[in-house]
Amino acid sequence: ITSLRNVMLDDRNCMELQCLLQTKYQYDSLIRDRKALLADLDNQILELEKKIARENQIAVKVKQANCSKRLQKQIETLEMRLNNVTVHFDTTLTRNNKLREEIENLRIQKAILDNFYLKLHKKLDQQRRRMNTAVEQTAQAYEQRMEALARISAMNERHSKDTVQYNVELQEQERVLDQETKLKTFVLAKFTDRSELEEKAKKKKALKVAQRAKRSQGESFESQEVAYKRLLELAEDGDIDRLVNGFIEKEEKNFACFSYATELNNEMEKMQRRIKDLQVCSRLFMSPLSQLEKLMETTEEANRYEDKCKESSKVLGQLKTDMEVLFKEINCDATKIMKQLGENGQITDLNLMQFFGLVEKKANELLLMESILRYMSADDLDPAQPFTNPLLAGTSLLRPMDRAQLCPPAVTVHMTGLPFSWAVEVPLDHGQLRQLILQSHEKEWGNAISMGKKGRNGVKV
Repeated sequence: ITSLRNVMLDDRNCMELQCLLQTKYQYDSLIRDRKALLADLDNQILELEKKIARENQIAVKVKQANCSKRLQKQIETLEMRLNNVTVHFDTTLTRNNKLREEIENLRIQKAILDNFYLKLHKKLDQQRRRMNTAVEQTAQAYEQRMEALARISAMNERHSKDTVQYNVELQEQERVLDQETKLKTFVLAKFTDRSELEEKAKKKKALKVAQRAKRSQGESFESQEVAYKRLLELAEDGDIDRLVNGFIEKEEKNFACFSYATELNNEMEKMQRRIKDLQVCSRLFMSPLSQLEKLMETTEEANRYEDKCKESSKVLGQLKTDMEVLFKEINCDATKIMKQLGENGQITDLNLMQFFGLVEKKANELLLMESILRYMSADDLDPAQPFTNPLLAGTSLLRPMDRAQLCPPAVTVHMTGLPFSWAVEVPLDHGQLRQLILQSHEKEWGNAISMGKKGRNGVKV
């Protein structure tokens, strides 16, 4: 139905549709513009995120460098302490080895002296045995001598008695002869006729003499009978000749023993004199011998020290040459030593320790530089690969110690806002330090990534 109202409504609807189409076209163009703007903003956000990531990496590296300096200082102090301890331990080991060598030398000397002592003790025992046998022989000889002297004294007494009796009988016979001679002279002087009287007197005298002789013969016969009976009693078989021969043999043996005893006594006296002379001579020669022994010991000790000095001088010369080569190779600065009086740049016994100090200082600097380079290049390496410190290369030669004895158990370090807290100072090894640094680095990297994501989400909203 065509009416004015409908026509107006249609016109108005067409106008509204045109307006809506225009607004649609406008909004479509605006949407396209906004999309292009969003694309540009996304590109800018990506560039900013890359810049933020780069700046975060730079900041992390700066923080790591600052933290690594502090760690490096602590590592240097700990390594210096460890170096001092290792040097002290090495000196104690060398001293222990020297003392062991000296103990072995002293044991060898003790064994040699023990052998000498045993030999001298054996010789002394032999001399004592000889002295004891000589003393026993001298005692036996002295006893035999005393027995022989007693027999000699008894024989002398018997001989003196026999001589006295013989002298008495001889005096009586001389007296009788004197009387007879007097009578003969008296008869011859008188020439009287008293021949018969004289003959009677002579006969009487002869009878008296005969009677006296008979009496004396009877007494001697009785004494001889008593002696004969005594000899028969002493004789076992009744053979007196055998007894007399045995007595003579015994007397000869006794005389031979007596002469032997006298000879032994003379020899003993000579030996005693000789022993006294030898003792005096030994006393005179002991002091020079002791001095000579001391001199020999001192000369041997001096020779040993000279040999040690020669060996040490050889080793010192080799060390000097090696030190000069090493000093030139590592380009050490010797200006401090050259400033001293009388120094010409050569290594001597006096300035060797100063050169050692310079070389050690330079070596520590080089090793620290190497450790820093290794640490800086540790990010590109495998995390499972352990980080080795060149300053602790000699610690593998040391005996491992129980960590519970060395330090208390480590306290767990919790990560806070800082890379790691320094509230509790706990001695950590290199593996723990590396793990701690890697954890802090990972956490900072995660924080940077999360911050980038949050910024992107805010821009989109």
